[in-house]
Amino acid sequence: MGVFTSTDDPSSTGHEQVVFCQDTQTGLRAIIGIYSTALGPALGGTRFYPYADEESALADVLDLSRGMAYKNALAGLDLGGGKAVIWGDPEQLKSEPLLRAYGRFVESLNGRYYTACDVGTYVADMDVIARETRYVTGRSVEHGGAGDSSVLTAWGVFQGMRAAAEHVWGAPTLNGRRVGVAGLGKVGKHLTRHLLDDHAEVVATDVDPRPREWVRANHPQVELVDDAAALVAADIDVYAPCALGGALNDDTVPALRARVVAGAANNQLAHPGIEKLLAERGILYAPDYVVNAGGVIQVADEIEGFNFERAKLRATRIYDTTRQILRLADAEGVPPAVAADRLAERRMAEVGRLRAIHLR
Repeated sequence: MGVFTSTDDPSSTGHEQVVFCQDTQTGLRAIIGIYSTALGPALGGTRFYPYADEESALADVLDLSRGMAYKNALAGLDLGGGKAVIWGDPEQLKSEPLLRAYGRFVESLNGRYYTACDVGTYVADMDVIARETRYVTGRSVEHGGAGDSSVLTAWGVFQGMRAAAEHVWGAPTLNGRRVGVAGLGKVGKHLTRHLLDDHAEVVATDVDPRPREWVRANHPQVELVDDAAALVAADIDVYAPCALGGALNDDTVPALRARVVAGAANNQLAHPGIEKLLAERGILYAPDYVVNAGGVIQVADEIEGFNFERAKLRATRIYDTTRQILRLADAEGVPPAVAADRLAERRMAEVGRLRAIHLR
């Protein structure tokens, strides 16, 4: 894979910067991708994951950082898009020296990139990273941070799901709807609570037995199925992918029985063209980077001095943004993913242009 030719968007100029970081003593191997700083410093989490090879890690960071640029633009933030991945098994490799070494690399970018939590990293990890860099958010409340960003991620997904339900069924509620949640991790647990509070029926699965046991103990009314394939084929109204990306692919979309897809996972579309296949099957796709923006809204609010109620109000507006995108998609005769991209690109171009106005 060539970094300079990796983008699938022919209108894109590609990533501004890709940084490879290595510290042999701690075992750190990380890649930081900065897609765009047109709206401000790039903000995006750090994913700690045992990729099969370096090419897989690079592909993920390039996709995720591009998605963050679009997500931050549509969330109304004056922040660009970036992401980082640490290659390795966090259960085996994560340590204070490794995280602090990574923090030194983040600091070396002098504020072009702010990091936060993602898959495999947690609030406590951000506190450690922050001992070496100023450019970290998603910290613990004890250290002046916002705490767990999955709280507002789930809230935002729920708002986007409400907007999609209104578009399809005429009412902004999941009351009486059967929702399939794939992934019961940090976000999936909170989302399950919101759905149950809204009187939805929840069907769920997770590859890890620990969250499955948590659901059995705390929400016995939730129906558990064996795996994601069984969930996709289940009789559900809404499918909510809340684990890793690529959940919507050439195998799952033809088998999907849901009318709506709205979930927390990043990069749910396995490749370009899946959004058209969803539209052809009459499945409404609420773009992932629109509905899962609550977490980045939460950690971005921390940069200016965190206020939970202010951040939650901003995350609640994901309902309005999703409605706008779905209506634009209908008006222009394009899939919602295309409509969302157009809105994000318009904001990056229009607001980013102002940077050309010279200030002494």
